[in-house]
Amino acid sequence: MNTPLPGPALPAQQTGDFFIQAISDGHLPASLELLSHIDPADALRLQARAGVHDPASIHINAYLVRGQGRTMLIDAGAGGVKGWGGQLTANLARAGVQPAEVDAVLLTHAHPDHVGGLLDAQGGPVFANAELLIHPRELAFWEDDANLARSNARARGNFLLARQVVARYRHHLRVAGEGEVLPGIHMLPLPGHSAGHVGYRIESDGRSALIWGDIVHFPHIQIARPAVSIAFDQDPLLAATTRSRLLDVVSADGLMVAGMHLGELGFARIHRVGNGFGIRYEDRR
Repeated sequence: MNTPLPGPALPAQQTGDFFIQAISDGHLPASLELLSHIDPADALRLQARAGVHDPASIHINAYLVRGQGRTMLIDAGAGGVKGWGGQLTANLARAGVQPAEVDAVLLTHAHPDHVGGLLDAQGGPVFANAELLIHPRELAFWEDDANLARSNARARGNFLLARQVVARYRHHLRVAGEGEVLPGIHMLPLPGHSAGHVGYRIESDGRSALIWGDIVHFPHIQIARPAVSIAFDQDPLLAATTRSRLLDVVSADGLMVAGMHLGELGFARIHRVGNGFGIRYEDRR
């Protein structure tokens, strides 16, 4: 491991033997019009009330997990695909990690803002020494030619990127179902957003943290209003049901959560607010 670069410390949490850092890849632009079951003006008010300065911007996180002799990454950001993100490797360097040191990449799903950072500008693997883990339903969806044939132009690009990623990492690809996929790391099905969308629960020495993938894209809106889905959800109703159930569980348990589209602080706890929920970021660097 290299010496971390000077600059502000990255958001981090210690979970037993595991040291977890939020690694920002930057942002992607989006419209509040993509949300369903909420008026855009109401969504804008929720963003303003939370002090969000750019209400139509979605932050992109990946998570660096080090422990038990492993250096792992959960998702890999967009890597500049479609002009989104592209800051992951620079921020990994801030953590003192070079791409060659990453020995496993655990995917929550294979949308472009989660797998684009796996490929360099020439289409080669950024993390050449890493095993790539993916849920079987997720892999089957992107490799299904019938799904590709039914896709529109935007979705077709997503298919081609996912397939390119799988091809470049095929020799290190591991298809993993629910349960413990690495010591202390459990894959948890969180259906709705994509065919095989999952989260990862990290457990060690009686402590836990849940990296929940894309349970929310606009956290201050969708945590307050769990029924609000986004156009990126493959099954919006199922995604909303999963979100409501999960928010109920993590708020009751006081579980630390992390998500690919939480703010740059990266870690939070969820609490009940009337019939809905609120979010409190954990600012620990």
